[in-house]
Amino acid sequence: MDVALSKNGARLMRVFFALVVVFLYAPIVILLIFSFNNSDVPAFPLSGFTFHWYYEFATNSDLRNALQTSAIVASLSSVVAVALGILASIALVRRRFRGKAPVSALLLSPLVIPLVVFGTSLLLLFHAVHMQLGVTTVVIGHIVITVPYTILVIMPRLQQIDVSLEEAAYDLGASRLRTFRSITFPLILPAIVSAFLIAFTTSFDEYAVASFVVGSSTTFPIYLYSALRFPNQLPQVIAVAVVVIAVSLAVVVAAEVGRRVAERRLGDLEPG
Repeated sequence: MDVALSKNGARLMRVFFALVVVFLYAPIVILLIFSFNNSDVPAFPLSGFTFHWYYEFATNSDLRNALQTSAIVASLSSVVAVALGILASIALVRRRFRGKAPVSALLLSPLVIPLVVFGTSLLLLFHAVHMQLGVTTVVIGHIVITVPYTILVIMPRLQQIDVSLEEAAYDLGASRLRTFRSITFPLILPAIVSAFLIAFTTSFDEYAVASFVVGSSTTFPIYLYSALRFPNQLPQVIAVAVVVIAVSLAVVVAAEVGRRVAERRLGDLEPG
């Protein structure tokens, strides 16, 4: 008998799963509790219940500007990364050319390059071409590091699509652009949404590369790391972290629901 299928094995797996859940979500629960603590020091026992730290976060112009900068950077880099990921995935899945393996390895290489090394390289490059550091340079850096994630999400979905659907469209006189717009794009749309969300969250949370090429601007992660040096700002940082987690969770849940709905609607387009 398989140990995992025995009663003791099942109990052990449930205990292990519970420990993993506690390990992953206990820090979030602690953040939520301390965000309402009426004290500058996040420690038990709690001093009281307050919304003061959320008010401080809402009225902190520097923090709002950092959030806005990160949102702009993440949005721009994610859109470009998804577009490049679609093109790269189509080339790798639907085209035959020499050197496909080296090209694939090159496109995915940012996944294995240490971000500190990559950030240093970008800084030297921008300095060599006399490019001013700022939001634009951060967007460029984040595009490079998020493109591999979009490729890894979009390629498997593209491989699942029967190529005969596209060939049938060609036989009926549709151009490649029309075929992509009417056939391929709707079928890979759930993967595109997932790729965008992954790229967005990766860019929004990224610190190492941004710290090298951000210049005088400030992104949200850089602001948080700077604020942690001042104990009196820690409760405010905890409050904004709870807000970001809540918004991220809501977006992920909504995107997952939308993805499943889209897959059910688009499933009729694929051959049985």
